[in-house]
Amino acid sequence: MADWYNTTVDYVTDFNLWIDVGIAIAIFIAFVIFRKLFTKYIFRLISRLTDKSSTKVLHKILMAFEKPLNAFFIFLGLYLAYESLDMRTEDVHLPLRLFRTSVIILVTWGLINLSSSSSILFRSIHRRLDLQMDQILIPFFSRVLKVVIGAIAISVLAQEWGYNVNGFVAGLGIGGLAFAFAAKEALGNLFGGVVIIMERPFSIGDWIQTPSVEGIVEDIGFRSTQVRTFADAHVTVPNANIANEPITNWTRMRKRRISFNLGVEYTTPKEKLEKVVERIRNLLKEHEEVHPELIIVNFDNYNSSSLDIMIYFFTKTTAWINFLDVKQDINLRIMEILDEEGVSVAFPSRSIYMENTHQQMHPVRDEPQDPGSTTAPGGNIDKRADGSRGHGNEDGE
Repeated sequence: MADWYNTTVDYVTDFNLWIDVGIAIAIFIAFVIFRKLFTKYIFRLISRLTDKSSTKVLHKILMAFEKPLNAFFIFLGLYLAYESLDMRTEDVHLPLRLFRTSVIILVTWGLINLSSSSSILFRSIHRRLDLQMDQILIPFFSRVLKVVIGAIAISVLAQEWGYNVNGFVAGLGIGGLAFAFAAKEALGNLFGGVVIIMERPFSIGDWIQTPSVEGIVEDIGFRSTQVRTFADAHVTVPNANIANEPITNWTRMRKRRISFNLGVEYTTPKEKLEKVVERIRNLLKEHEEVHPELIIVNFDNYNSSSLDIMIYFFTKTTAWINFLDVKQDINLRIMEILDEEGVSVAFPSRSIYMENTHQQMHPVRDEPQDPGSTTAPGGNIDKRADGSRGHGNEDGE
C-alpha cells in the first residue's frame, strides 16, 4: 500500500512538473506572439501617429527604441516563464538580477541609437535654441554622448552585480598619472580634436591645405581627421599634428584671385600700349564674373625681353571649375584685344650685335722719344697680331 502511494505521488509530482513546464513554455510563446503583433500593428500605428512635424521628436524616440523593445519582450517572457516554474536556486536574486541587467543593456542600446549624429535630437536643439552648431560638432557631441552613456551603463551594471564603483573611481586617480604618460600621444590627439572642434578652422566637406595634406575633410574623430585627397586617396592625419600646423581653408574664400604679367614686344608703340591697358581694364570692370572691389591693370615693368602689363583681379566664384571657366573667358578676350590692336605677345629672346672694326696698322716712325716712354707722340698703342706693340698714328688709329 505504501509503495502504491509513493508511486502515485511521484506520478502526480511529475505530472504537475510537466504542467508547470507547459505553462512556462506557453507564457514564453505568448510573449513572442505579442512581440510580433506589437511590432507589426501597434508599433507601426503609434509610429504613423507620431510621424508629424509637431511630434517628430517622439517619433524618433520610438524608432530608436524599436529594436530594444522587440528584444525586451523576449527577456520579459523568459523571466516570467522562469518565475512560473517556482524553481529555487542558491542565489534567489539571480533571475531578477539577470532580467534587470538585460533591461539596463536594452535601455543603453536605445539611448545610444537616440544619440546618433543623424538623430533629430541635435537638430531640435539647434532649431529651438538657435545654436550655431557646425557639421563638426554634431558627430563630435554624438560620440561624446555615446561614451558618457556607455560609462554610466557600465557603472550601473557594476553596482547591480555588487561591485564597489567608488573604489574603482578612486583607483583611477592613483593610476591616472601613469596612464597619462603611457597614453601621451593618444591624449595629445584627443586634445587636438577638441581644439579643432572649438576653434573650427575647418568643417566636414571643406577643402583644406596643410604642410602634410591637402584635400576634402570627410570626418573628424577623437584621434584623427580623415581627408580625401584630389588623387582620391584616403589620408588619416592625427589631430595633434593637424592642430599644430598652419591650415589654409580654401572653401572659405570669399573670392578667388587671378594674377599674372602679360608681356608684349618692345616694338609696341606707346599709344598702342596705353590702348591695350585701358581696354583690358574696361573688360575686367564690365565682366559679370569679376569682383569689382579690386582691379589692377597697369604697365608695370621693363623686362629683359618684354614690356610687362600687370593684371590683378578676383573672381566672384570660388568653385575651381567655374573659376577656370572665367579665367579662360578673360584670357580669350584679352587675345582678341591684342589682335585688334595689332600688338604681339613677347617671348623670351636675346639680340646679339656683332661689330666688325678694322684697324689700319702703320710702321713705326723714326722720331725721337723718351727712352722710358711706351707710347708714340700720338699717344695710342696698337697691338699687332704677333703680340708686339707698335705706335699708332697721330689720329689715334
